[in-house]
Amino acid sequence: MGRLLGKQHIRDLCLALGLLCAALALVLWPGEAMSAMKDGLSLCGNVILPSLFPFFVLSSLVVELGMSRCLGRLFQPVMAPLFRVNGACASAVALGFIGGYPVGARTAIALYESGQCSRTEAERLLAFCNNSGPAFILGVVGTGVFGSGAAGLLLYLAHVAASLLVGVLFRFYRYREPPRPSRQPEAHFQAARFSAAFTRSVTGSLASALNICAFILFFTVTIRMLTLSGLLTGLARLLARLCALFGEPLPGGARAFPAPERLAACSEEELAPLRSGWRAGYILDAARQVAAGTVDLQAVAVMPLADARRELTRIRGVGPKVAECVLLYGMGRLECFPMDVWMKRAMARLFPEETGKMPESAPAIFGPYAGIAQQYIFHYCRCHPEEIREKTA
Repeated sequence: MGRLLGKQHIRDLCLALGLLCAALALVLWPGEAMSAMKDGLSLCGNVILPSLFPFFVLSSLVVELGMSRCLGRLFQPVMAPLFRVNGACASAVALGFIGGYPVGARTAIALYESGQCSRTEAERLLAFCNNSGPAFILGVVGTGVFGSGAAGLLLYLAHVAASLLVGVLFRFYRYREPPRPSRQPEAHFQAARFSAAFTRSVTGSLASALNICAFILFFTVTIRMLTLSGLLTGLARLLARLCALFGEPLPGGARAFPAPERLAACSEEELAPLRSGWRAGYILDAARQVAAGTVDLQAVAVMPLADARRELTRIRGVGPKVAECVLLYGMGRLECFPMDVWMKRAMARLFPEETGKMPESAPAIFGPYAGIAQQYIFHYCRCHPEEIREKTA
């Protein structure tokens, strides 16, 4: 399948068919599409814009008016020894804790773009400045879910403490690069520039908020169309049948996901109600090897990477790429680097000298977070396919 999709005309055909299906869905269910759009607009108008836009403007003003530099002089004695970032970064941390996602990250990027922190400082900062805001944890989670303001406050304090601990740990990221000394002119509040800064902050913040809303609207309609077409409900029914037939009962009438031992005792005929087709053999082989201890998933999660790959590929249907995906996404092995057709082309374009060494040499090339680097490279090549084609053509 991967080789088939690697051909350009096949990918173009699949894309054309996808667009045709999308157009057909809009023709068949115009009322539902409009209803989904209205739901998305309601979410954006009632939740997204009111919660994000004011904090976007505030974070922009803090950077535009030089207030971050003033904070930098005040918090330099704290930020540098604890987090190895300069004091100006305190504004991103504070706004991240107050405004919630993604205000902290947006402020960190603005600090980097304005030259108030280095690239490494921005990377350290992004690890802990982008947090859930108090309005969500105290209001929605504490009062709405647990019915207790005290529980919400406790959760928020735990959230803050965990984020700060991550910041302390990330001070060792690129440890040899210290916080960059401030090269800015004397810090002061630039009130004379308020009018221009306010205009830029409002217009820029509105554009950022509308970008978020645009994606929400698109995926609200897309999910509604997929649901109406039966694709999502079909997948949900498959998982529901699997749990209903083979899962242990839970309190309240629900059923757990089946244990490997339960599935291992089944035959392909017994799995027929799942309508999984040829995948039934893969399901059984995986369950039987795990149940028999032939493949110990807990041991795989901590064993050397080469051994872990070898263990997983003993399961029928698991090849090198699937093994990398399981290790990266299922077991948190961030040094793993899944390679498919897109990634091979991207590596040939962006890192030609390293192409033949992947994925085994990924940790040596990209470090302990090679899997995160893979996600960025994959995203880049999907967003800029013309560059990949130009190089490999």
